[in-house]
This record gives sequence, C-alpha cells and structure tokens, in this order.
Amino acid sequence: MDFGEALDRLQRGDKVTRDGWNGRGMWIALQVPDAHSKMNRPYIYMCAVNGELVPWVASQTDLLATDWKHF
Repeated sequence: MDFGEALDRLQRGDKVTRDGWNGRGMWIALQVPDAHSKMNRPYIYMCAVNGELVPWVASQTDLLATDWKHF
C-alpha cells in the first residue's frame, strides 16, 4: 500500500510498517491525545528496533514508498 493508505490505517488505530525498513519489528502508530495527555495534537510515533517508542517524521522516501503494510 502507499502512504495515503497507511495513513488511513493509522487513523483507524492500526499500526503499519514498511518492508524497506532495515530493522525487523519496527512500526509506527498514531497517538491521539486525550484529557490526560501532555500533548494537544495528534502525532505519529515509532517503535524502534530496540523496542523504544520515539517520535517519527516521514522522509520523502517513506512518503513515496509503496511497500507499506499492516503490522
């Protein structure tokens, strides 16, 4: 799937990943803040290879990739 389809999945609460990423087990998800959150706006975060959750910003390669899939 392309990034547009991946974004639709994120907005439905799914996690997505790319075949093109080097590390296995990496995925991204969308966090929508609630009344108890310190953030005010939705943001995307990644589960890195080591299992840590970190902020994520798409590269041009990620935006143009067609190897996105449901995690």
